[in-house]
Amino acid sequence: MPRGKVAVVKVTPSTIQSDIERLCELAGMKQALDPKATTILKDNISWHYPFPGANTTPWQLQGTTRALRKAGYDDVVCVQNKTVVTNAFKGEDLNKYVPIFESEKIPVLYNFRDEDMKWIEYRPKARMHVLHRIFPEGIRIPDYFVGKNVLHLPTVKCHIYTTTTGSMKNAFGGLLNTKRHYTHTWIHRTLVDLLAIQREIHSGLFAVMDGTTAGNGPGPRTMFPVIKDYMLASEDQVAIDAVAAKMMGFDPMSLEFIKVAHDDGLGVGDPRDIEVVGADISRESWGFSVGDNAASRVGDVMWFGPMKQFQKLFFHTPLVNVFILGSELYHDYYRWPRKDRETFERWKSDTQWGRLFQEYERGLHTQGQSLRPGQVSAAP
Repeated sequence: MPRGKVAVVKVTPSTIQSDIERLCELAGMKQALDPKATTILKDNISWHYPFPGANTTPWQLQGTTRALRKAGYDDVVCVQNKTVVTNAFKGEDLNKYVPIFESEKIPVLYNFRDEDMKWIEYRPKARMHVLHRIFPEGIRIPDYFVGKNVLHLPTVKCHIYTTTTGSMKNAFGGLLNTKRHYTHTWIHRTLVDLLAIQREIHSGLFAVMDGTTAGNGPGPRTMFPVIKDYMLASEDQVAIDAVAAKMMGFDPMSLEFIKVAHDDGLGVGDPRDIEVVGADISRESWGFSVGDNAASRVGDVMWFGPMKQFQKLFFHTPLVNVFILGSELYHDYYRWPRKDRETFERWKSDTQWGRLFQEYERGLHTQGQSLRPGQVSAAP
């Protein structure tokens, strides 16, 4: 197997745009993406509330877009998805993406709108581990994704079901519809199957990962934000997740989704076979741990514990709405107002990245008018 390559750069708020441009150059973005194809930006909204570490940052979105444009990629579109626990419209608003879409003239599509794209059956050439059994009626993907580049915009954080989450997990929302909760018991091998499909349908793959504020604890939402000042990039989706996991303090090859993807030849997961360019991260091991919250305790029982034999009853019938309501009540009406909003406000006032976020809130980095595909900007 050839060596993987991951670029890692130490960044600052005052130089973040040039830092991201350098990061993309070091990681070989121009070699990874087809210049003749549309490039889909796939941001990561793990929670519509702007909790630090949970979601694509505005500077990550803006800096990557500008790096693409400077490299000659003018056909750039963002595709959003919804989940049972996040609202895409609320998320892109509260996380300050909308002004960036406007100022950078990025059209936005939604994979849950029929007028934007259709879900078609796809028959993978690669051997599937689990998706063919989870969806015996056929694996369905958005038709719009076929033949296009995809650039993932994940963050460095822990996850209650996969230990860490990054670029491979970011395909989850884009390529699977709202029935993707069917896959949670087999989440690791689902991510491997999705990477195999991505490699078949996309003209190029690349990822820019934000670790300016990393998420420790029971992610991808209720975490403990930790300032780390790093960003990563790679065309190898396995390698970038492996390097991020190692920086967080985990053994990448002990994580099933990384190990299986490595063994399947979909990327390089063994850090000994990954070339890291840019910053020296040989001493980075942050001692992160996942821990538990109310959602993970329920998930451990329902997805992986003694109740998983009944999951078709609970999650393939209208009873799933009980769990959706429970998640919404816990995250949006308990955690955010009682705990996590205070963490967000403290991060905004006390950290350099929080103060940069405030600048995006005040519109200091953006101006313009939003576009949909086919529209012409009226802005001067």
